This record gives sequence, structure tokens and C-alpha cells, in this order.
Amino acid sequence: MTGRAGIANRRRPRFRRREALLLGGVAGAIACGWVSLASTVAGRPSVGDPSLLLAFLGLLAAAHAVLSLAGSRCDEVLLPVTGLLMGLSLLIMVRLPQGLVVQEFGPLELGLAPLQLTFIGLSLTAATVIAVALRSDLWLRSYKYTWAAAGIALLLLVFAFGEETNGARLTLRVGPVAGQPSELLKILLVVFLAGYLADNRALLAARVTRLGPLRLPPLPYLLPMLAMWGIALTIVVVQRDLGAALLFYAVFLVLLWVATQRLGDLALGVLLFVVGAVVLYALFPHVRERVEIWLDPFATAQGAGFQVVRGLYALGRGGVLGTGLGAGLPGVDGHPSIPAVHTDFVFDALAEELGLAGALVILALYVVLAERGLRIASAARDDFRALLAAGVTLVVVVQAAIIVAGNARLIPLTGITLPFVSYGGSSLLANGIVLGLLLSLDDTRLAAPPPAQAIGRRERLRDAAGAVAGRVERVIS
Repeated sequence: MTGRAGIANRRRPRFRRREALLLGGVAGAIACGWVSLASTVAGRPSVGDPSLLLAFLGLLAAAHAVLSLAGSRCDEVLLPVTGLLMGLSLLIMVRLPQGLVVQEFGPLELGLAPLQLTFIGLSLTAATVIAVALRSDLWLRSYKYTWAAAGIALLLLVFAFGEETNGARLTLRVGPVAGQPSELLKILLVVFLAGYLADNRALLAARVTRLGPLRLPPLPYLLPMLAMWGIALTIVVVQRDLGAALLFYAVFLVLLWVATQRLGDLALGVLLFVVGAVVLYALFPHVRERVEIWLDPFATAQGAGFQVVRGLYALGRGGVLGTGLGAGLPGVDGHPSIPAVHTDFVFDALAEELGLAGALVILALYVVLAERGLRIASAARDDFRALLAAGVTLVVVVQAAIIVAGNARLIPLTGITLPFVSYGGSSLLANGIVLGLLLSLDDTRLAAPPPAQAIGRRERLRDAAGAVAGRVERVIS
């Protein structure tokens, strides 16, 4: 009987028509970009060497085929949207000087574009495997403190053994393999926060403690908020990574507001951020330097402000329609016109060659990604899944907003990557995990959340305490 039930419950292959049509459009757009780039470089109509293009399109087709054969009923827009972003990434990496990054694997030597294609393949593989194989989120919600401990352990490892890059301690190397643990850390912290906020939502929404004019939740339940504030400050001080600190804290504040629906929590969090920013500006030279470069990069245009100034020139050269793929100046004579153009300033490179119109299309893709992710969150069957979907969506969207704003000199420049576009294995792998989680959370095959009566005695007591706290608050007010 068990075998028959398993066969009955097994999904039949299902053609994902909408996804297939959108992926066809993505393939056409990237192919046109490839021909345009090859023709510009050759000075005549050309397709160049299409091997990387064909490999990329094959990866997208394989991901679509696996989801279809598995009978997945998850969102059919996310893969095409992220696929288009990855396709743009491949185009700009092909266009940039290949010597920016070179890795040797025995007799094989890979430059910038082949390496990026490899990372894209790993990202799509991770997304597809998670989307198809994840049948239950119980192991995520049940071990939230384990994930938090793992994240803190990663942070400590970077503090102790990390390598410095441009003054920031971000990279952890194990033999020939190097990566940035902060990319995985952001996902681990979102899993922890989703579990913690879902379990303690009632108590966090209650207001039973007075601090001057403020009404706060029970003080023990404020500790995660203070801990996140402390982690963000520690990252800035020790790792000198302003972008990761801002990303972690912003995602935490929004998730807290989503869980409690109280603007007071958001205001208190912003106040703590302002206080921390002022203290860091006063005490640490590297923070002060970032702010001064932001305020007037042209004062040090040949020094510390060179990168920002070159990025602004690239934005200006692009105009409305851009210079055309291959016709801009992100790389001159084998050297990048903008330092770290393949990581920190890839948006400026794309905006120069695709213009304001292309830049707006890229931003629109992130807006669509945000809409699909938040739609998945709103349709979730319990608080944990809703907060997890919202959290991983925010990780991508807030990160994109921070780096784009930094490139456009709307905020001080931070050293984070543009999701799905910038060069980097750690970043693309983390983005693939986010994509896989969203697809899995939207799939009807995901096991139903545990019923309320299955929660432990301790959790029931917490819920009861939350109800009592709410009554006390109403009496006091």
C-alpha cells in the first residue's frame, strides 16, 4: 500500500508553458546582445565564438526541464527574471578584460567570463536542486538556533583567519577554494529571524515595558534586536564591510516590522542605526573616509575618490540609449577604466553601454523579483514561511538597492555585489539558494506546516503569556 500511495502521490511531468515562453524571450534578448557585442568587437557583423552563449542557454533549458519533469507547480516568472540578470552578467563579463580574474585548474586556465559561467551553473544547480528536493521546511524551523550559531561561527572564522581585500576582511580561504562567508551568513540569519519572530510574534507585539515615553516588549525579547545591532557594528569595525552591515540591519528591521506591524519598532531601529553611524563616523577613519568620498569624490579624484568619479563618468557617457555593448570604456587596453568594475561597479558598466533605458530595465527586473517574492510570502500557510520568503526576497532586493545607490552616489559606496550580476562564486551561489528557497516555498508539494497543537508546552505558554500581555496593555492604556 505504501508503494502504491507513493506512486499515486508522485508528480507527473508538467509543461511549464509560461516559463518556457519567458525563457524563449530571455534567450532571444541575450542572443541579440551577444551578436551586438561580437559585431562591435570585430568591426563587422559577427557572432564571435558562441560556445559560452550556448552553454548558458543550455543551463537555463536544463533548469526548466528539471522543474517540468519534476511536475513542479512553483512560480514560473522567477527563473526567467533571474536568468535575464545572469545573461546580462555573462555579456558584461565577456566584454571586460579577461585578465581581471584568472584561475588555474591543473592545465586548464579560465578567465573572467568562463569562471562566471561556471558560477552561474553552480547557482542554477543549487536553485533547481532545492526547488525540487526540498519537501519539508521542518529542519529549517526546528534548528533556527543552530543556524544562528553557524552564522556566528562563520563570522568568527572570518575575523580570525580572513584575508583582507581592499582593506576589508571578507574572504576565507581553505586550500585553493576561497569565498565570502557573509554571503551565506545573510541567509542563515534570515532563517533564524524567521523562526524567532514567528515563535515570539505575540510577545514582540505586546507592549508591557515602559522606557520613558516608549512602550516596549518584554526586555528579554528585545535581545535579538540589540544583538543584530551589535553584529552590524562589529562587522563594520572588524571586517570594514559597510555594505554587509547595512544589509543585515535593514533586512532585520523590515522583518521585525512585518512580524509586529508596529512602526515604533522601525523608528527605534532607525534611531539605533543613526546613533551607531555617528559613533562609527567619529571613531573609525575608514568609515569617515567613505562618507567624505561620498560627499565630494572630486576632491580626491586621483586618489581615494577615483573609483567613484570614474563610475559617475561612465553613467554620464551612457546617456539615454547607451554607447552599445562593446563600445563603452569599462576596460581600456586590457585594464579596467573603473577599479573593481566586475564586482562593485558592474551596474555602471552596464548603464554606460545600455544607457538609462537599459539601467531602468535592470531595476525593473529587481522590482518584478520583489513582487514575486512578496506574493509568495503573502500566500504562505504560516508565519515562518511568510517571514522566510519575505526575508530572502529582501536580502536580494535591499542588496541591489544598496549597491545601485552607491554606484549612483546616492549613499556612500559599499563593497557588496549586485545580485545575479556581479562576478563572484559566493554571491551567485547564495543567490541560487535564495531562488531555490522561493521556488520551493511556492510549490504546493511542500509539506503542510506543523499544526498549532503540535507545538511544545513552552511555546504554548509563550502564546498564553502574549495574550495576557496584550490584555495588560489594554488595561494600562
